[in-house]
Amino acid sequence: MAVAIASDLSKDMSGVPLLRGVSFKLERRDRLTIAGRNGAGKTTLLRMLSGETSIDGGELVFQKGMRVALHDQRPPRDQDVTLRDYVLSACKEQLALEAELSQLEVAMAEGDDAAMNRYADVYARFEAAGGYGWRDRADNYLHGLGFTDDALDRKLNTFSGGQLTRASLARALAVEADLLLLDEPTNHLDIESLEWLEQTLTSLDCAIVLVAHDRWFLEAVGTAVLELEAGRSRYFKGTWHAWRREQAARELALGRAIEKQEAEIARMEKFVERFRAKATKAKQAQSRVKALDKIERISRDPRDTRELGFAFAKPERTGRVIFELEEGRLEVGEGERHKLLLEDAEIWLERGEHVSLVGPNGTGKTTLIEALASKRPLNGGKLRTGHNLKVGYLSQHDSVLEGVGTARTVAEAAVKLTGLTPNQARSLLGKFLFSGEQAEKPLDGLSGGERKRLALAILLSQSANVLILDEPTNHLDLESREALEDALSSFEGALLLVTHDRALLEAVGSRTVALEHQRLRSYLGGWVEYARIRDERRANGEDPAGPLPDAPKKKAPPKPKPVAAAPAPAPTNGTPKPSKNALKQTTKLEKAIEDAEAALSTLEEELAAPEAWASQYESAKNTARHTAAKRAVEDAYAALEEHLEKIEA
Repeated sequence: MAVAIASDLSKDMSGVPLLRGVSFKLERRDRLTIAGRNGAGKTTLLRMLSGETSIDGGELVFQKGMRVALHDQRPPRDQDVTLRDYVLSACKEQLALEAELSQLEVAMAEGDDAAMNRYADVYARFEAAGGYGWRDRADNYLHGLGFTDDALDRKLNTFSGGQLTRASLARALAVEADLLLLDEPTNHLDIESLEWLEQTLTSLDCAIVLVAHDRWFLEAVGTAVLELEAGRSRYFKGTWHAWRREQAARELALGRAIEKQEAEIARMEKFVERFRAKATKAKQAQSRVKALDKIERISRDPRDTRELGFAFAKPERTGRVIFELEEGRLEVGEGERHKLLLEDAEIWLERGEHVSLVGPNGTGKTTLIEALASKRPLNGGKLRTGHNLKVGYLSQHDSVLEGVGTARTVAEAAVKLTGLTPNQARSLLGKFLFSGEQAEKPLDGLSGGERKRLALAILLSQSANVLILDEPTNHLDLESREALEDALSSFEGALLLVTHDRALLEAVGSRTVALEHQRLRSYLGGWVEYARIRDERRANGEDPAGPLPDAPKKKAPPKPKPVAAAPAPAPTNGTPKPSKNALKQTTKLEKAIEDAEAALSTLEEELAAPEAWASQYESAKNTARHTAAKRAVEDAYAALEEHLEKIEA
């Protein structure tokens, strides 16, 4: 039986139609993504499915005894409870069955035969609801979303808004529902947590309906798309990208149909105007008038035709090197709250280069780019900058809007922050969907997406030749994200980007800098190439971020002759032979040494060329590459030594 069947659902908001004729069917392991512009009714539909919002028309049928869980963006009402208690409180069925089993156990101990008969039935229901492992699984959901054990017994009022959103997501997952409803589950997650969530959702034996703006996530998770357009729905079976291709083809066909109809209407109207007054043609003209009145005009809903569209102007030329950071050190907090974020860090950005900065939440990405944008001082190290730089900085909290002064509306803020005339400011705002009355919206009533679009408009007006952007896609819908991606891809200046949007990272970045173990490491290529290297390390049982840079290194032994396979230590005094797995690992580690030495040799041949040291920039970069290659050889030898010591022990 289907988990849920929706038939011809409708919903009005303040007397205005929002949804009409929404229909779909959900089976277990279906993962339905809802697509549509902001305001199309996506969140309302989720709340209709959860029972929090009434249905004005149609029918919604659920499987009998089904558990439903909803995660949305509303913060918890009661924040005077611990994180653990908040998450477990959603598991009402498990808690009730657990309490009933405890009562029955007491009754059985007192000789109650009826309790013994009932216990088997209740225990079977408890097992179906997850059994005694449900609390451990709830903890695992919290861990997967970035919470540590010492956070589980903290009160909710000690967490940030982003942490509370993640707590709400963990609470919904802990229910282990038959129907899981997720509204923007990717918000406030770093890439590691995003990947964990993708793997978790695709493994759950339930139906999932979700709303998200992360294109990579939608493609990885979704099995079908429900498109909401102009109040109507369209169901598409397939991945998100397959739906986008079909949607584009449909839009193209619609555009052609509109053009064809408009041409036909124009021809008929021209005939009517020309021959209405002629007696010989009056009857034919009148029939054309009747035909025109009967034509059902093909058109797009105005709500579905507004698109964000902008491009950065050609930037002024800068020096070759934008900035170079050497031996950088960053710290935050004092006393017990003191935390070292970066030590001996090196990063550089060259003219026209697009660099992505990645790393888990809390490692210091935002603090670093604030220092590079001269928004805060370094705690150590030297930062050299090039000449003729005009830096455009966008914080994830849109701090540029804090300087609006007495401005009350979008238009007034644009004039204040850009220095443009009112007409010029309105022209700029029109590119960011603030046209007409939208430009007069009060600032304190703007949504997160509207604030982000306004901040991007301010950024565009600055004519920067260096962009430093921190989470620029936060709160943006899919169409706006794609417009931003197009604008950044074609930007000819230098770009340093921090984002959890992997589609944007891959589309824009030409080099990836990872913040790993309080160090910065540079990788050529975009997100996919960096992820490949990271996953290879995981597959080899290594730390995905590489060995700790400040860990003591064993001195590499003299370079031995290449060996096909080192003989295992001869057993003496009854010592058992190494296992096949141990021998296999030995061979693997020896191969790693050969590969590392070959890579070092190749690099040294490359660095023998004079152009490798032609400038300070090239010297710094290639010195770092050579150091990393030598370290890889040392690490490979150290890993083999450690392995052989374990065998001999």
